[in-house]
Amino acid sequence: MFDQILFPTDGGDGATVAFDHVLDIATAHDATAHIVNVADTTQMSTTRIQGKVVDTLEQEGEQIVHETADRAKQRGVTTVTEVVQGEPYRTIIDYADLHNVDLIVMPTHGRQGLERFLLGSTTERVVRRANVPVLTIRPDDDSTIEYPYQNVLVPTDGSDCANQALAMGVDVAKADGAAFHLLSVIAIASLGVDVRSDLQMSALEEQADELIEDARAFAETAGVESISRSVEHGPSIHRAILSYIDEHDVDLVVVGTHGRTGFDRYVLGSVTEYLIRTSPIPVLTVREPDSSHV
Repeated sequence: MFDQILFPTDGGDGATVAFDHVLDIATAHDATAHIVNVADTTQMSTTRIQGKVVDTLEQEGEQIVHETADRAKQRGVTTVTEVVQGEPYRTIIDYADLHNVDLIVMPTHGRQGLERFLLGSTTERVVRRANVPVLTIRPDDDSTIEYPYQNVLVPTDGSDCANQALAMGVDVAKADGAAFHLLSVIAIASLGVDVRSDLQMSALEEQADELIEDARAFAETAGVESISRSVEHGPSIHRAILSYIDEHDVDLVVVGTHGRTGFDRYVLGSVTEYLIRTSPIPVLTVREPDSSHV
């Protein structure tokens, strides 16, 4: 399923935990790990040493990718290493396109780091624009990272991007032999008092049931053997998803984004943003295809 995995790294916080997960996935799928460091040309990185101009960012990058590759070799994982100059997010996306990468894996830095993430960091821009799925990992003390995945969750609202996530979630569950969980959430707090009548709620529940059944039929036809379905009520969608993750020992949640325009709404507080910020497990984001991704 995943043959070429891209791990962009600056050697910062969270890189070790995230790369351990990359190695687990690469070992299981006999995949090549592309270890890339981007020397950010938007920063001043040159200094004069003994009369020679040395790009310190490139030197640091070479050390980072070589040390990371050494860890991969100990696991028997094939690697490609490269230090590339450019603007980080564009360079990562271009590299993924050029080398037919199947998956990009990047760490986030938890709640505090996500404050910066939401204001325009490399990870945010890659998730927004990448043509391939992006696996984000929050390497905090309360995070749980297991592989192979035993329980894969796909929350769905029937939108196009949710259907993209559904297809990806099915592929992951089949590849890992994982149980497949489908969830639709009715967010009570967002409805307003006037629509909380029994009649209105019944209609919403019926619609959610239909969405879940359609998703179940898709997964079953695709060959997924263990499928769980649930319609939950909660004060918010992301909180209901987090509760489901905790109660059902979910290892991976797969969600969709809407690309550039949708991610602007995402940054302002959508479900996917909250999950990337707070999920104790890896979040696999799948973007709707968009030819103008950069």
